[in-house]
Amino acid sequence: LRSSSASSASSSSSSSAASSASASASASVSFAPRPAAATTATITTSILRRRNQPSIVAVVPQHQQRQHQQQQQQQTRRQRFSSVVTHAAGGKKINKIAMPGLPTTALKDLSSCVEAQQFTRPMLEELFVIADAMAEVKPGSEESSMLAGYLMATLFYEPSTRTRLSFEGAMGRLGGGILSTESAGEYSSAAKGETLEDTIRTVESYCDIIVLRHFAAGSARIAANASTHSPVINAGDGPGQHPTQGLLDVYTIYKELGRLDNIKVGLVGDLANGRTVRSLASMLTAFDNVSFYFIAPDVVKMGDDIKAELDAKGVKWEESDDLLSVASKVDVLYQTRIQKERFGDRIDDYEKARGKFIIDKAVMDVLPANSRVMHPLPRLDEITTEVDGDPRAAYFRQAQNGLYIRMALLKVLLKV
Repeated sequence: LRSSSASSASSSSSSSAASSASASASASVSFAPRPAAATTATITTSILRRRNQPSIVAVVPQHQQRQHQQQQQQQTRRQRFSSVVTHAAGGKKINKIAMPGLPTTALKDLSSCVEAQQFTRPMLEELFVIADAMAEVKPGSEESSMLAGYLMATLFYEPSTRTRLSFEGAMGRLGGGILSTESAGEYSSAAKGETLEDTIRTVESYCDIIVLRHFAAGSARIAANASTHSPVINAGDGPGQHPTQGLLDVYTIYKELGRLDNIKVGLVGDLANGRTVRSLASMLTAFDNVSFYFIAPDVVKMGDDIKAELDAKGVKWEESDDLLSVASKVDVLYQTRIQKERFGDRIDDYEKARGKFIIDKAVMDVLPANSRVMHPLPRLDEITTEVDGDPRAAYFRQAQNGLYIRMALLKVLLKV
């Protein structure tokens, strides 16, 4: 515990009396900044002074500091959003959820969500405001029925837990209906030889929007081109892209760090097959002074197409095989799973890549106090479970943010 010897030594002096006379009747707590490197919970203190009462020492654990900071960030976003809505309402205060109307940026022209490159900075910023509002939607509220009467079809040709359930949860929370097909390659007419184009043309006659996960890169673009009236959302196309994961990842960084400019991001693991890191890298180029470190085994290094895109946009990047060194200087450390399913019969290559870069206590010991660890999930052993309790581990909060982003995206694409 830290204490002030000056305050205790001068409790009976005239200066102390003057200080007490000017103190607020209600106690206020000032949170000390977090230490640069905290491996265990650090306790900081602040002195509370009340009129005619001795000083009281308030113990503020580190996790409470972090909760306080998050609450302040959320309050700032709500105030900013509220001011916009109040202005739009002619200065009249609105006492319910201020749900945005139709988009004003290029989001209004978005017909399908196929790739990360579709999104500009203004589009992302507007989508995040909508996602903030979606986080406030309560069951039974007026906003919870905004998609009543709409149907969403989910066509998943590859396994999924978070993506499929969060899309279905997003549609359900907004009052819409769901037509769901899991393992579509096995249990749909694709097993009989039906083409993806014919499947899309058929399914869109039953629903208003289609969410597609497919094993082939480029399949989402084929589906979007085949659809005549229903928006198509790419929920992952093989080793290609995963734009909605990119959206929720950027949104998570914004919520966790409070900024998207001037950040350093370390991408770790299967960067060749990881569609999540490809979409994230592309999407973050919309912001200023973002730099990347690529940490990957030789057999799964970042693709040349992403490197070329970063070069063309003047974004700095470098490759490294020193995870500890990179962890000590980044704002975001984004880990990914080595994807065995992408190796086919190249089992030897998979074994060479698996387990090479693991985020454990040693990595967390050098990670800056205000940095975050992210992961698209599922994980195997690339992040040890001892990391889960660290407040810098953001991957489960990241998964929750996917619900709000997908709620926002459904609203935008259905023009509600």
